[in-house]
Amino acid sequence: MGELQGKVAIITGALGLLGRAHCAAMAKAGATVVATDLDNSACENAARELSQATGCRSMGYGANITEEPSLKQLRDVVLDRFGRIDVLLNNAAWNDVFRDGADAAELSKFENYPLEMFERAMTVNVTGMFLACRILAADMAERGSGSIINVASTYGLVGPDQSIYRTPDGSQGFFKSPAYSASKGAVVSFTKFLAAYWGHRGVRVNCLCPGGVFQNQAEHFVRNYAAKTPLGRMAQPGEIAQAAVYLASDASSYMTGSNLIVDGGWTAW
Repeated sequence: MGELQGKVAIITGALGLLGRAHCAAMAKAGATVVATDLDNSACENAARELSQATGCRSMGYGANITEEPSLKQLRDVVLDRFGRIDVLLNNAAWNDVFRDGADAAELSKFENYPLEMFERAMTVNVTGMFLACRILAADMAERGSGSIINVASTYGLVGPDQSIYRTPDGSQGFFKSPAYSASKGAVVSFTKFLAAYWGHRGVRVNCLCPGGVFQNQAEHFVRNYAAKTPLGRMAQPGEIAQAAVYLASDASSYMTGSNLIVDGGWTAW
């Protein structure tokens, strides 16, 4: 399972926690990895480190998924260097950023949530995914083969349980935003659209739906999250990345339009 020898895989949001795990897992499975994020120099460094660690061919290239010219330039560079694109992993996403705790406590409330933050999340998480598929994956449709993986979230399937963000004293310092849920729900729906649209051209389009991933969050949050999960813990990045390798590989050759949920059972009850 998960053999990617000879495949060229573009991974967006490659500098983040999951992005780095995806790059490493794809490389270990034999893929030529194109790591892309906003910072070109950091992408080049990440690709260099990846090649040294795994022996794979890799390339780092900075691109903005919300800008068509930037994506077209990335596409042209990849096709010029490698001649093909076999896998597109749309991992890049926008999460809310607040200046301080007071801002987070007030602005993350639905009643106060800023329109510009909602629009920013939709632009990156939905429009950026749409553009990346249209521009970077067109080569797949022309060749009649390829795999697109769009990363959603359990919060695109079920509403956030706001109680897990409460601190031990009972105060609510943060609410998971409406933009995240709305945008990730759109990722799931768009995946089904594109799977149906490009299926006859040999392009498989699936959704990867991770649960919460451990990233040294506050102890009370980790404890609250684990208590709501049948497996009793948060995910490790590699556990999500291995699922992405499966969707990228021929092991999932009869899967398209599906949503692979890797959440430790979060959505099971």
